[in-house]
This record gives sequence, structure tokens and C-alpha cells, in this order.
Amino acid sequence: MRSWRISGYTILEAAQGAQALKVLNSQRRIDVLVTDVGLPGGMNGRQLADATRLARPDLKILFVTGYAENAVLGHGQLAAGMHVMTKPFEMDAFAAASKS
Repeated sequence: MRSWRISGYTILEAAQGAQALKVLNSQRRIDVLVTDVGLPGGMNGRQLADATRLARPDLKILFVTGYAENAVLGHGQLAAGMHVMTKPFEMDAFAAASKS
């Protein structure tokens, strides 16, 4: 797990979903989960988000993807507090989306 600070935020980076889930299930303060839809290691971003919501039901989740938004949603809906951004995006838009 790698971490660093940018603009007053502590960023935690996990190499794969299972590693991220360990941190997300800990007592560590997490304000928002930013995850790609496609992840290595057998768990995709939506599965990570759904598993995270079991322990942190109100956590904001931002999916980033290089695919169209409907590819993330499929035929379903995202739960409250979940948003999707398609790549590429401007950092200002990313900052605004991660706060909403």
C-alpha cells in the first residue's frame, strides 16, 4: 500500500481490490473511494464498492472508466453516493466529483 499527500488530502493506493478492501474494512478514515471499474486480481470496481458498502454504507464512491457510462451501469442504477466519470477528465472535474 502506497500513500502520499496532495492538496491537503491523503491518498491511499492499493494494487488490487482485495488489498483495497482490507483498508476499507479497517478503522482508517476514508472520505471517498475512487476506483476504476476494471481492476486486476479477480475483483472489479463495482464488486469492491458493493463489498465496501457493507461496512461503510454512506461512503461516497467515484468510479472512473475509459468506457461509456452505460457500460458501468449495465441495465441497473448506481446507489446514492455513487458516481461515474469517464476518462479522460480534467482534475477540476475530478475534484468536484469526488466531493459530491
